[in-house]
Amino acid sequence: MKTICLYFEIHQNIHLKRYRFFDIGTDHYYYDDYENEQSITATAEQSYIPALQTLLQMAKDNPGFFKVAFSISGCAIELLENYAPTVIELLQELNETGCVEFLAEPYSHGLSSLANEDSFREETMRMARKVKELFGQQPKVFRNSSLIYSDDIGNIVASMGFNGVLTEGAKHVLGWKSPHFVYHCAQNPNLKLLLRDYKLSDDISLRFGNSTWSEYPLFADTYMDWIASVPEEEQVINIFMELCALGMFQPLSTNILEFVKALPACAKQRGITFSTPSEVIAQHPSVDALEVAYPMSWVDEERDISCWLGNGMQREAFNKLYSVADRVRICTDRRLRQDWDYLQASNNFRFMTTKASSWNMYRGIYDSPYDAFTNYMNILGDFINRVNSMYPSDIDNEELNSLLTLIKNQGEELEVKDKEIARLNARLKKLSPDEGAAPKKTRKTAAKKQ
Repeated sequence: MKTICLYFEIHQNIHLKRYRFFDIGTDHYYYDDYENEQSITATAEQSYIPALQTLLQMAKDNPGFFKVAFSISGCAIELLENYAPTVIELLQELNETGCVEFLAEPYSHGLSSLANEDSFREETMRMARKVKELFGQQPKVFRNSSLIYSDDIGNIVASMGFNGVLTEGAKHVLGWKSPHFVYHCAQNPNLKLLLRDYKLSDDISLRFGNSTWSEYPLFADTYMDWIASVPEEEQVINIFMELCALGMFQPLSTNILEFVKALPACAKQRGITFSTPSEVIAQHPSVDALEVAYPMSWVDEERDISCWLGNGMQREAFNKLYSVADRVRICTDRRLRQDWDYLQASNNFRFMTTKASSWNMYRGIYDSPYDAFTNYMNILGDFINRVNSMYPSDIDNEELNSLLTLIKNQGEELEVKDKEIARLNARLKKLSPDEGAAPKKTRKTAAKKQ
């Protein structure tokens, strides 16, 4: 029986302000607050709120049948908590239906997986703790920023305790293979891979409202017929996209939400189900290892990392940023740590791309990739000066390693305590089955108070 794994990403850029060379050393605030508020408010009103209300209604109309998964970046959570808390509340309400799985991702929506393993681990586990705090779920499946994945990244993710990863069904990696099966990491068979069907996903997120598209207008029954026509042995259809595709990429005037709302009924008629990523992993064994020697992603036709690190400017900014990664990790200054999260966000590097396929891309306040590079490097110069003022570049390596070891040991102690708490809670539920709903209510109340 075929099953659809439907997943939405929630991420919002933190917009940087115009920052001149002469601001270095005098101005340590790097953000355009007006643009950040306007952007997240508009996205919430035009996309997130109506889309989540639709998904909530779908869950209520199809109890136990409709399933959906989300991941949300730390940057997005901070913006939503400040300017659009209704979105968080809707996600919590949707979570109560039991139809949702929340995944983990890097807190910053950055590229740490390509640069610094310790930073990558730290922000991934920090995001997992945030998901637990807001939604009461301990993520078991991981998705990297823009679905970036390689064998090495998969091995690190598996060592953090995740049993699955969402990534792109890139043609240059799959070759003749189909994305409609479960695969596993070539370096660790315990980590299962769910591969995005980029055609079926992009038919909704990119092409749905295009009147020049040969399949326009697309109806839910036609779309479900395409899925039903997939060879019988290919049972897993992974539809992954950004949530803002519903309302922003495809405006509400295209009737995109009516299309999505009709999908469960059309699926039932054809014997097609919905599953969360964890359900797919549990119910479908891996058919083969998937070797991914070089990082792939879901961006551009190349499905690689060239949109972030394809030219000298991008690599210069990237290497400069992560040159202070170890020092930032031992820092306890909350403002500096928050700046670190925001400066890591992948869009900062994408604004610098010179790829021909991205010439007409949105660049925010920047006139060109060179303008984006100059502004970012000015900010980065001030940021690095602040880091060095706390932890000078000539700090003794032995002292630095000692601090890093201490932080690592503290993290491991916290992880052991979290596991013990989870074990005791599970035991408590077994002893008091009639009170099993109480912890869930308590978590929701605590989240709202925060």
